[in-house]
Amino acid sequence: MALTLLRGIRTQTLSGANAGLFCTTRRPPLAHFTARVESVQTSEPKSVRKSIQQATKEAVEQKTHGFEAVIGIETHVQLSTITKAFCSCPYDYGSQPNSTVCPTCMGHPGTLPVLNAKVVECAVKLGLALNCEISMTSKFDRKQYFYPDLPKGYQISQFDIPIAEKGYLDLDIPMEFGGGHRRFGVTRVHMEEDAGKLLHSESGSFSQVDLNRAGVPLLEIVSEPDMRTGIEAAEYGAEIQRVVRYLGVGNGNMQEGSLRCDVNVSVRPIGQSEFGTKVEIKNMNSFSEISRAIDYEIARQILLHKESQADKIVQETRLWDESSQKTFTMRKKEGLADYRYFPEPDLPEVVLTSDYIDEIRNSMPELPEAKRRRYENMGLSMQDVIFLANDDIVAHFFDSTLEHGADAKLAANWIMGDITAYLKNEKLSIDEIKLTPLELSELIAFIKNGTISGKIGKEILVELITKGGTVKSVIEEKDLVQIADPAAIEAMVDKVLAENPKQLEQYRAGKTKLQGFFAGQVMKASKGKASPVLLNKILGEKLKGN
Repeated sequence: MALTLLRGIRTQTLSGANAGLFCTTRRPPLAHFTARVESVQTSEPKSVRKSIQQATKEAVEQKTHGFEAVIGIETHVQLSTITKAFCSCPYDYGSQPNSTVCPTCMGHPGTLPVLNAKVVECAVKLGLALNCEISMTSKFDRKQYFYPDLPKGYQISQFDIPIAEKGYLDLDIPMEFGGGHRRFGVTRVHMEEDAGKLLHSESGSFSQVDLNRAGVPLLEIVSEPDMRTGIEAAEYGAEIQRVVRYLGVGNGNMQEGSLRCDVNVSVRPIGQSEFGTKVEIKNMNSFSEISRAIDYEIARQILLHKESQADKIVQETRLWDESSQKTFTMRKKEGLADYRYFPEPDLPEVVLTSDYIDEIRNSMPELPEAKRRRYENMGLSMQDVIFLANDDIVAHFFDSTLEHGADAKLAANWIMGDITAYLKNEKLSIDEIKLTPLELSELIAFIKNGTISGKIGKEILVELITKGGTVKSVIEEKDLVQIADPAAIEAMVDKVLAENPKQLEQYRAGKTKLQGFFAGQVMKASKGKASPVLLNKILGEKLKGN
């Protein structure tokens, strides 16, 4: 078993199934914390998962207790560049541990970083999307701290001159959470590199180090402390994810760690201008977890205030435990960390030109906020607007359908109704089915001009989604043209009434709900092809005895 020296840490290179991993003895405090969380998970029964709606309700109720929460978020966005920030190593999530590393990202002496120009482009894009002021000249700094997954002993980041600052993010709260428009301030956006990853053993006695992620480019977005509830914070995080995906600078996948949110929460009496003691929360892997973690932490801090134990709220980092639905202390903070920042001597300043920024601005796509306002101006409801704009792939499909002449509301109804139901059931995205925007617009047109009924349209839709083809070919192949001949429909109505004299007598005696029964029988006889409008008109006259 070969020994490797990793910046003063005595490590072992494992062979066999764990080949490529570095192993280091785990420090006692971290092992103690792991044991504590494990004991909580095994000793307490799993609580029933609270819905986001309930969490929102509780957060609103907490405001009536005389306190308000102050929430800020630090979001790390991993960029989808081909190579890392300061070397030519690729990064592919899920690669064999320590297989995409080089002397530079492993922090070997004598190596020099070279800035990936794509990182600067992505940073400017995101800064513009967040309505920030772009720094024409910015620089990199060394943020120095010690941790086993940071081989250099420092992180290349930006300290006092970030690439973007003083911005804001507009978003719409979904109607089920109360609705409304919000604007949250963005303090800064800066470029930095990611650290490696520690894989902890089940026993807690040692950790394995994977340096594949070391040097992967990140953008850190620091918000102003403008949020007041878990829902607002979760929606802010979700909007950041949407912007990132619309721009194409990252995939925003929280499960892969491509988007990570650290939340700072404090509470204070309503009317007080000074902030309360800030607590940081980590280990949240979805936006619903962010909402629940914040609402739990707000409730915890308010309870301590009400019990005259506010001194027990200390500046610390707490981890969210999904199984117990609680936060637990990870480490205390004895004041601000001294990272001993100083300018990175091996990298020049980042100097931008107005032409470069304008070129990037002109290349940017329509962003979620602009898309929502455009959809709203079409007359769509806010529920429709938010649903369609939430996913850039769905929004593109919807816009393409409109370009082929479809009515906006009808197209929205089909996408949000039958198409979404199919996608959820089959666990697919809208770009993975065979239905095209052109054929959806054709389907809507055929229903609108009376060629086929809405019921037949649903049957054709399934065919188009699963097998593809055109609306016209499916109609011709299955003989689905709607029967719009009044004489033909009248003959079917007469036949149905003649075959059901008892029900006809009951209808004329006052059981008018039987009209639906007769209509169903006619539709059955016509194999669903009778025009519903003509059918109801003729059937109504016949039932009255005309």
